[in-house]
Amino acid sequence: MARLLILFAHPLLEKSRVHHQLLEQAKNIPDVTINDLYQNYPDFDIDIEKEKNLLLQHDIIIWQHPFYWYSAPALLKQWQDLVLEHGWAYGKKGTALQGKKAFNVMTSGGASEAYAEGGYNRYPIHDYLKPFEQTALLCRMTYWPPFWVNGVHRMDQHEIREYASRYRNLLFALSRELITEEAILKTTELNHLFLNPSMQSDHGTT
Repeated sequence: MARLLILFAHPLLEKSRVHHQLLEQAKNIPDVTINDLYQNYPDFDIDIEKEKNLLLQHDIIIWQHPFYWYSAPALLKQWQDLVLEHGWAYGKKGTALQGKKAFNVMTSGGASEAYAEGGYNRYPIHDYLKPFEQTALLCRMTYWPPFWVNGVHRMDQHEIREYASRYRNLLFALSRELITEEAILKTTELNHLFLNPSMQSDHGTT
């Protein structure tokens, strides 16, 4: 069994078609904690010790956010700046997060072809995630490929529900340790993993 912490950062959740459904699915998964940063810290005054304790209580750390200006909303960066302290999260004596896993769950208006060599945004999506990857590695965590919902501006409700279902299955499989890390590291995006919906049958969320 693994415990998952979703660090959710979206300043305009009420306008998001996708993240609303992703979170609704995540709420149904045992051993998943949703930490809504904009709801908890509207004034950006982060409770550092509380956030540290949450990190210590979980095995897998998920940065869930819209892809704003090739990065994440400001409060998630504020969280990183304040919570991941030298001597605790990184540095010679900073081993608190050693061995944990981390990955991004994000949405983008641009479709996958826009994030390619020669595409509209010039570089692959993984290049834009290098700061997150290096942050995880500096904190002695293993960084996993992202769960990426792209092209959301043109996505219909059926497609959104499909991604939400995949997300639900992924979270459940990770919490029950049904996916090997070898399989995770072999894929470029976690939403490409084949996840059987029947994984959900034992707790009634199919």
